[in-house]
Amino acid sequence: MIDISANSIILNQNWYIAAIMGYAKERGKLEKLSTKIVGISIYDEKNLAILIDIHEQYSHTVRILKNKEPETFSDLYNNELQEVKTGKRSLRESDSEETRQANFIAYKESIQRALEKTIKVTIESL
Repeated sequence: MIDISANSIILNQNWYIAAIMGYAKERGKLEKLSTKIVGISIYDEKNLAILIDIHEQYSHTVRILKNKEPETFSDLYNNELQEVKTGKRSLRESDSEETRQANFIAYKESIQRALEKTIKVTIESL
């Protein structure tokens, strides 16, 4: 007969393994997005569409992580995602070609920072 403390240990181990697998899956998605963004440097419709897609995928992934582990990922969800949204808004409000290119780069860099920070947290959380 297994005592209750042994069951607790098994349940905790199963939870930990599930958490590791969940983080690894989400981190894999983020790492893939991180590689997609590297070659983008010039504003055009194609590159903008790629950045918006990466932004949406990042948003979805960080929301999943926040729902799984609110204490660990809420700050990323609130702060990093907000910075990315601000970058996108600035790009949309650009009134000249020079400003648009500068805001495009700022938007891209905000996404890169958010991806890097989130990947780092998924690694450190285990």
